[in-house]
Amino acid sequence: MNKAMNCGVEKKKQCSLLRMEITPDRIHFLKFILEGYDGLALLSTVDADQGIVEIRYPPEIEHDLKKLLHNIGPQIVKNIAQDLMP
Repeated sequence: MNKAMNCGVEKKKQCSLLRMEITPDRIHFLKFILEGYDGLALLSTVDADQGIVEIRYPPEIEHDLKKLLHNIGPQIVKNIAQDLMP
């Protein structure tokens, strides 16, 4: 098992969880990016139609994950203006 993704089982730590809503057709892109950083985080799709995903990660890498998400945010953020169109 990848030590980074066991979320500190040996130390009895829990994974942190981040739930996000992104553009539904960008879920695969985000999953691809996260998989490229071995051991950074695991992505689960909660609702593919709505673009709701959960990211589980070891608490000690929260800063790195949030920095990555901030940097790719414009590529995955849900377009709110489009949702408001009739």
